[in-house]
Amino acid sequence: MTEKTILCFGDSNTWGADPAGGPRFDRSIRWPCILQQELGDAFHVVEEGLCGRTTVWDDPIEGHKNGLRQLVPILKSHEPLELVIVMLGTNDLKNRFAVSALDVANSAWALVRTARSCTDPATGKAPEILVVCPPPFAPLAPTAFKDMFVGGEEKSHRLAEAFAAVAEQRGFRLFQAGGVIQSSAIDGIHFDAAEHLKLGQALAAEVRNML
Repeated sequence: MTEKTILCFGDSNTWGADPAGGPRFDRSIRWPCILQQELGDAFHVVEEGLCGRTTVWDDPIEGHKNGLRQLVPILKSHEPLELVIVMLGTNDLKNRFAVSALDVANSAWALVRTARSCTDPATGKAPEILVVCPPPFAPLAPTAFKDMFVGGEEKSHRLAEAFAAVAEQRGFRLFQAGGVIQSSAIDGIHFDAAEHLKLGQALAAEVRNML
């Protein structure tokens, strides 16, 4: 039986950043790896997380973080793909980008549109797409991110509504991570180990319903 390949396209929360500032969480903790464990050998889950990755924005400070510019080469390098899971938007809320929650949701749609146009030359099919809306930030005031994300905490609480509105309008499948997990109180942005487990398990159930 040919295994089905799932690409997880995201930022530091897909990469597995430890909110306590330690090294990257190991494979037993990261949510894409939990997804792999839950789905079993019939699936191959590819981790494609990049710290600081945005949806569509060029980062004038960090550089090389624009997800839209990277998406097609990454899709092509892993085809044939059954499913692409996109979880981006957190870094869009950095003060330097000055965008709204609705801008972020529409930027996620730009990624969906691009992925849908990226068909497998052998089959002519595009992969299924699942957009994951990130959970709201935890309070940033006590954290090192408070200056980088000025205004971002408030916007993060409007992402779910904005993503839902755009998903309904544009017709793409959406998973609200905030209904399952919460951001860490340690840094306000990243996910604790227990949240990775919950997210991986919840997404596995979602994938089973889709495929």
